[in-house]
Amino acid sequence: MGFWLTWILIPIVVEIIPAFISAFVLVMKNKHQDREEMPMKLPFITVIVPVYNSEATLYNCVKSIKDSTYPSDLIQVILADNQSTDNSFGEFARAQTDFGLHMQLLKTQKGKANALNASIYQSIGTYIFNIDSDGTLETNALMNMVLKFENNLDISAMTGTILPRKDMIKRTKKFHLRLLRDNEYFEYAQAFLSGRVIESYSDQLFTMSGAFSAFRKATLMKTFMYDTQTLGEGWVKILK
Repeated sequence: MGFWLTWILIPIVVEIIPAFISAFVLVMKNKHQDREEMPMKLPFITVIVPVYNSEATLYNCVKSIKDSTYPSDLIQVILADNQSTDNSFGEFARAQTDFGLHMQLLKTQKGKANALNASIYQSIGTYIFNIDSDGTLETNALMNMVLKFENNLDISAMTGTILPRKDMIKRTKKFHLRLLRDNEYFEYAQAFLSGRVIESYSDQLFTMSGAFSAFRKATLMKTFMYDTQTLGEGWVKILK
């Protein structure tokens, strides 16, 4: 009995109670949150999408960039294809025809770090965003992060909130699979909506999400870029 009680108490003490505390703190802070001012002129930005066998998801990913509230004529999109073997190029061509973005396909060596490094050197934006090709952006995501950068000159890097899509969870028919996906949603919500936001408020955010992050290019160019010899390229980048 004592053994199982211990395993019940551990997640309550380590995750559930801190999550409620974080949620309360966030609600209080959001009540007094100032709106970011719109600059007289919005900057040009670069969105990098590393691509590897992304035929099934790439079109919708690019569509979410086009549907963003950030002006399309101020976005450079670089699709960094690190040696895909499927029809990712065909999806790039279809997206290029349909959306009319400033978009280019860059062939790179295999590996996400190589794809990101090559794209950074090709970028011309004031801020550089990187998103995974199997994700889609919330319509205000780019605008929100640019405004935060523009109004806070001491911020050099930011990471976005990553959540599974509720509409896809609702379409799951198998009960056990939907239960797993519901649990995954709450896990991500706890990690990003409470955990990382609290870390950010207390200046203790030490990891950037590889699925959606942004950097000032001027700061990024002072680093040694992404380490191609490790699987944790995002964590190594933060240490640099």
